[in-house]
Amino acid sequence: MRKLSIGLATILFATTSAHAATIINGSFELGTPQPASGTFNTLGAGSTAITGWTVVSGSIDWINGYWQAQDGTHSVDLAGNEPGAIEQSFVTTPGVLYTVDYWLSGNPDGGDIAKEGLVAAINGASQIASSTITGIKGSSRGDMQYLLNTFQFTATGALTTLRFSSSPFEGPYGASLDSVSIRGQNAPTPVPEPTTWAMLMIGFGVVGVSMRRRRTVRRQLS
Repeated sequence: MRKLSIGLATILFATTSAHAATIINGSFELGTPQPASGTFNTLGAGSTAITGWTVVSGSIDWINGYWQAQDGTHSVDLAGNEPGAIEQSFVTTPGVLYTVDYWLSGNPDGGDIAKEGLVAAINGASQIASSTITGIKGSSRGDMQYLLNTFQFTATGALTTLRFSSSPFEGPYGASLDSVSIRGQNAPTPVPEPTTWAMLMIGFGVVGVSMRRRRTVRRQLS
């Protein structure tokens, strides 16, 4: 009886949690080959060295302790030798509003100027939403002064791509990106698959039979 209840709870949880989206390696800590501590690797278009992410244009710098990270030791400069872009695709539920949280600073080696870029959500060939990002100025390697930013989009398909790119007018000193995460909001009420409904009905039927048997035993004992 207890095992059955646990099984039903598992089915319901799996059904209701199907709208969750997850960013892999949002703090850029994982990947290979790793930059040596206190340095960075410049990655060109097509690179998948950072776990979960792909460099899709230009180049970016994968930072490991060269300057302060918002989380851990790694971050990304969106402009390596030239303006670059990185992206990651993940499962989404159409009609659900998602909020992306990310932390921004600016490469301090480029001087006291703001660093411009773009964050966009893409489904196939269609851009769902986009927003300008501005890496702060006035930071230093030891005090990057990261600021939390948010970006929202409503998914239009089962797979959405999140892309961060440097402004095409930036030089080799871009916005510093770290700690990217995502959360879903206003998820529609999930509808279980037919097979799930069948398992639930069978389970509820067994529960009902068990309860009736218990009542009968109690009457006989009394």
